[in-house]
Amino acid sequence: MKYFAFLRAVNVVGRNVVRMDDLRTLCTDLGYRDVRTLLNSGNVVFNAKRATPKQIEEAIRKHSRLDIKVMLRTEEELRGVVARNPFETIRNPGHLLVIFLDRQPAAGAVAALREKYQGPEVFHAAGRELYVDYVEGVGRSKLTSNLIERTLGVAGTGRNWNTVTRLLTFSGS
Repeated sequence: MKYFAFLRAVNVVGRNVVRMDDLRTLCTDLGYRDVRTLLNSGNVVFNAKRATPKQIEEAIRKHSRLDIKVMLRTEEELRGVVARNPFETIRNPGHLLVIFLDRQPAAGAVAALREKYQGPEVFHAAGRELYVDYVEGVGRSKLTSNLIERTLGVAGTGRNWNTVTRLLTFSGS
């Protein structure tokens, strides 16, 4: 089965540095096959009979002493993420983020986020994903990952639409 792992808060320099070649080695050592990474932001594609986020998180912790949260999706789930995109028109694929959540938010959490945040961004929740159209760009927005995680009560990591769709083609899917 093909899996896609999205690492949260991985950086190229500074804090939480996880080199992609180290990540490929860690995943290979876990018994995963055909391990590939895309970009330097913690996107991993691999084949395995079974995989869990905890396996990858523990391997990173053991190797790097970092607590990195991992969101894991199967190929079928990632295809569903693309198919469920609630935005008919994507004005700027670089401004449309899919935030992969570690679990589905509790009932009422998305409504609480709508009440708490009244900015220009438009967002929709679908299961373990939050789609956010950052109409003026992510860098200027006050709808931050910290606000989203705190309000929804879940961990998450965002990827722009270009990266999400590229992962499917990159992986040969």
